[in-house]
Amino acid sequence: MSKEQVILEKSGKKIFREGDKLVKLFDKEYSKADILNEALNQARVEETDLNIPKIQAVSVVDGKWSITMDYIEGITLEQLMNEHPEKLDEYLELFVDIQLNIHSKRVPLLNFLIEKMNRKISAADLDATTRYELHTRLIGMKKHIKLCHGDYNPSNVIITADGTPYVIDWAHATQGNAAADVARTYLLFYLQGRQEVAEKYIKLFCKKSDTAIQYVQKWIPIVAASRLVKAPEEEKAFLMRWIDVVEYE
Repeated sequence: MSKEQVILEKSGKKIFREGDKLVKLFDKEYSKADILNEALNQARVEETDLNIPKIQAVSVVDGKWSITMDYIEGITLEQLMNEHPEKLDEYLELFVDIQLNIHSKRVPLLNFLIEKMNRKISAADLDATTRYELHTRLIGMKKHIKLCHGDYNPSNVIITADGTPYVIDWAHATQGNAAADVARTYLLFYLQGRQEVAEKYIKLFCKKSDTAIQYVQKWIPIVAASRLVKAPEEEKAFLMRWIDVVEYE
């Protein structure tokens, strides 16, 4: 693997291109269970008619696991938003329409979002009272089985030369309540310092899906707490503010 092939380096992994394939190479310390779960999630979502990269191989060499999948040639929606700010509204329309299409799918063998959130809240560095209130709120939420991406943001949408959108990075996919997925995307915009885009996004999604904004907002402290578990230090104070400002019912 040459440096020219490396597309992205993240904590614990490198992503690089090999011809018409994309390879995620994980460090030896990376959880094998998480790697296999990521590949399985994506393979299960492949069974829908969504445009996503297809898994080609899962392998291990010298103690390092890797996932090989189709390489999608194109430009991310995030790049397009940054390069053409005058078209932000148009791109947000596309972004929301793609997410609504994702939520229309069913993948019954995926893990349940509510169970994942419960585990995350239990593991979060929060006092017992706050954890109790978050668990109680989560239990009171409607139980849905919609496909949720779990990390839906413009950098995970690739637009090909012919205008076809592909959604990548299905490591966090679950089945559950779409409003939780929307709350996470909303928080991701805020974490990037794009508050105005976050507010436009949530209003547009709720209008198109006929969902009350207040309903999505009820998920925000739950989602913030779940992200707290593996969040870098610079994010934790921000996430705590979203958890602390909630008035529990």
